[in-house]
Order: sequence, then structure tokens, then C-alpha cells
Amino acid sequence: MTHTAPDAAAPAPPSAQDVHRLEVSHVDGDAYAIEVRGHRLLVDQPEDAGGQDTAPTPTELFAASLASCVAFYAGRYLHRHGLDRTGLRVRTAFTMSTDRPARIDAIHVTVLPPPGLPEQRRAALLAVASHCTVHNTLHQPPEIVIGLEP
Repeated sequence: MTHTAPDAAAPAPPSAQDVHRLEVSHVDGDAYAIEVRGHRLLVDQPEDAGGQDTAPTPTELFAASLASCVAFYAGRYLHRHGLDRTGLRVRTAFTMSTDRPARIDAIHVTVLPPPGLPEQRRAALLAVASHCTVHNTLHQPPEIVIGLEP
């Protein structure tokens, strides 16, 4: 569930020690930098949407987050079972909704297992990959609160 409070103060962040934090700051035009644990990612918009196309869009990173989480879980499954991860790939395609509000309408994720994966491991690999953290979060969405700092 998403809450917006345009005139309200920024919500107090959770105080638990396991809170994960990141910060996004304006770079130039429609480009923004994401700082997370000492890593820096960039987002921008395509030129036909007014940006400079210097980086993926936030929406593309959203789909990439799902795809890379699926890949990570699949890779961990393979490693746990002594199977080679070389050649493991995940392909993802998404479509945008044609109505409002603006959002992704569908995401299709395909796991391409490494060559030589035993047939008897395919179903388990898919089951594990299908329960990655990002996929689970999409099925059980978190509470989202958006506010303004005073």
C-alpha cells in the first residue's frame, strides 16, 4: 500500500538495526544518482522522453532488480547442488500499462539454465528462482509512505 502526504512531514524511518538505506540525488536534467552501500548507480530517461539517455530508467532498473534477484537465487541453487553456474542467464521483458496510473502491466522472466543442467533439476531450479526476495515482495507488497522533510 502506498501513502502520500504532500503537506506532511517526512515519516520517521524505522529504527531497527536491519534497515537498509539509500539516497537519490539530482545530477543533471532527468539524471539522478543512487548511492547505496558505497555503490553508485545512475538513472535517466530516454531522449524521446526528455532525458539524455545516459543510464537506464528507474522502471528498467525495477525490472532488472527482479531479473537479477531471480538469477541470484538460481545461481545459489546451482552452487548449493554442486552444479556449474557458467552460462546461467535470465531474460526479462516488460510492458507498460496503457491506462492510468503509469505502471508496468506485465513482466515475463525466463531463466536460461546453464548447459548440461540435469533434467531432474529443472523444476527445482525454477521453483527456487520463483521465490526470490523481489518476486516475493511483489506478491506481498510492503507499506510505502512518501513524505516531505520539514
